[in-house]
Amino acid sequence: MDRRRFHQKLGAAVVAALFPRTAGSAFSAVMRGLTVQTSSPLDLPKEVAGIRLVDSRVARAAVELAREVSPPYLFNHALRTYLFGALIGKAHGKRVDAELLYLACVLHDLGLTDRFAGDRPFEIEGAVAAERFLREQGLSEARASIVWDGIAMHPLALAEFKQPEIALVAAGAGADVVGAGLSAVSDADRAAVVRAFPRLGFKHAFVATCASVAAHHPRGATRSFMRDIAEREVPGFHPPNICDAIAEAPFEE
Repeated sequence: MDRRRFHQKLGAAVVAALFPRTAGSAFSAVMRGLTVQTSSPLDLPKEVAGIRLVDSRVARAAVELAREVSPPYLFNHALRTYLFGALIGKAHGKRVDAELLYLACVLHDLGLTDRFAGDRPFEIEGAVAAERFLREQGLSEARASIVWDGIAMHPLALAEFKQPEIALVAAGAGADVVGAGLSAVSDADRAAVVRAFPRLGFKHAFVATCASVAAHHPRGATRSFMRDIAEREVPGFHPPNICDAIAEAPFEE
């Protein structure tokens, strides 16, 4: 099935361990090369492919944060993630809290940005940053917690077993990154999404950004698809192996 193919492509998770910091300047160099959009507020369409973009106060604040810190290609990916996730959910008859799904999708890659990247896995860094921001905006703890889960789980296979506001973040991201689940989206709707939020060289730019984050924060790149990208794109990347951790555990057997 498509979701399984997505997770097979993105790789398996492993236990993170201490890892030396390397290539510290690579992240900043690539991020300088991907121009960050900081102009006047962006006018978003009210509706794309029959899916309404959420226009609540907190949703507008989330859009402005994502737009401020993200390269244009990554910002557009976040909005396509919402639209594809919502379209896939609609095709499967899912009842969804649109605001929560929108917030999680719009903010799901904060951990790949210069402001919020860190030594923890990017999805955790992003989830922590998003939850803090949304709580500051007045979102309740319970609702912000769902957004946290949607962001933190989006690269992981377990997301598809969670409630729609979480599962569809992963579904939307998978659709936009590797095409998983797009059989549920018509060609016309797919074209409308890309027309509204162009890809802007997404494939190359996304891999370059992920590789830069992995080079600068290698301890956080030992799980999910980040490990796949780091192993191929980051020279000298040697992630720890769980077999070594087991062998070094403080027990005789």
